[in-house]
Amino acid sequence: MRPLWEVADFVRSMRRQMRFGEFSRSPLRLLRVELREDTAECDWILRPPDIWDDSLRRAKRDHNESLQALADAIAMRNVLFDALPSLESAVLRAFRQAVREPPEMLILGTVSREMPAVHRVSSLVMRAKLFGFCFCFEDGLLRPLQVADRSEEFIT
Repeated sequence: MRPLWEVADFVRSMRRQMRFGEFSRSPLRLLRVELREDTAECDWILRPPDIWDDSLRRAKRDHNESLQALADAIAMRNVLFDALPSLESAVLRAFRQAVREPPEMLILGTVSREMPAVHRVSSLVMRAKLFGFCFCFEDGLLRPLQVADRSEEFIT
């Protein structure tokens, strides 16, 4: 029963701690959590842009959405390892769901419990890279990851 309680704690913590973001007040939508011994997989849908950003230029609104996605990926990693103390590593995936389109993977991370030295890094993009996330960040925007082959190697 303990693993089941830990997963329930993770979902409650994720909903409580990630209810609002820094750039968007919309909640995250958790798609899947899978546990296997000391590893986990977790997938979610990115927050949509905040409704108050509608008056901003599209480039600025998309930039805010991209920064929120990176901040959420780091926060998701932290919440996962805090709630599930037996975990040593996890695969985290963030998807963007456009209307009437299949989801696009924007962020993929194989992360470990070991905390990288990020306390002196001010760039959110660089902190996300140091944590082990892969993503394509061009001109201040997240772009979909391109799958090179079935082994999940990505061109970034």
